[in-house]
Amino acid sequence: MDTAVSYGNEEAVGRAIAASGVAREELFVTTKLWIQDSRDGAAEDATKRSFDASLNRLGLDYLDLYLIHQPFDDYYGEWRAMQDLHRQGLIRAIGVANFYPDRLVDLIEHNEIAPAVNQIETHPFFQRSDYQEQMTALGVQIQSWGPFAEGRNNLFTDPTLTAIADAHGKSVAQVVLRWLTERGVVVIPKSVRPERMAENFDIFDFTLSDEDMARIAGLDAGASLFFDHRDPEMVRRLSSRKYT
Repeated sequence: MDTAVSYGNEEAVGRAIAASGVAREELFVTTKLWIQDSRDGAAEDATKRSFDASLNRLGLDYLDLYLIHQPFDDYYGEWRAMQDLHRQGLIRAIGVANFYPDRLVDLIEHNEIAPAVNQIETHPFFQRSDYQEQMTALGVQIQSWGPFAEGRNNLFTDPTLTAIADAHGKSVAQVVLRWLTERGVVVIPKSVRPERMAENFDIFDFTLSDEDMARIAGLDAGASLFFDHRDPEMVRRLSSRKYT
């Protein structure tokens, strides 16, 4: 389960976990730290307070994965706090989201623990293959958010993806998830419909050929379909959003 302070759904996820009857050790729960106000040099304390609040909302006594949601403000102070929480056993793994290569390498070079995961926009129109190679060399797992590009560029009716899906007797969504899985990308598709959730799981009875993979590779436009985290105006907009 992938959630975040900024999604405003940690309490709902916590209630679902409590009602599910599923043993805690069978669940993998991720949440994310929003940008902490470090103007008073208190990012480490603010991070620990935010973590405690998230854990309380989720009704858990530990997290499987905790991510820095955005690479802005004093994320070094945030990371130091997260390393401490990891050492205490309150988090099993720590990572980041939306970090571009320069910031990821800088964070790794100046800290004790390297991020286990970098969750970034990854889909057929923005494939991040070169960056994935760099992350693999650094021991960081790439994780895809927005694997279906939220339907942008008419992904679900794209002729290339549709032809591959028809050839395998699968849906376009299943082809995209299989393509990511075969690339070694951890994927977290979002759906509110049970039948779509079941479909998303049903991707392990077929494989994509080298030709299929090459055709999908040809869809890469090399740019975000959402926003660029290096755009100054976007940095200002994200940094002005406060969550408690």
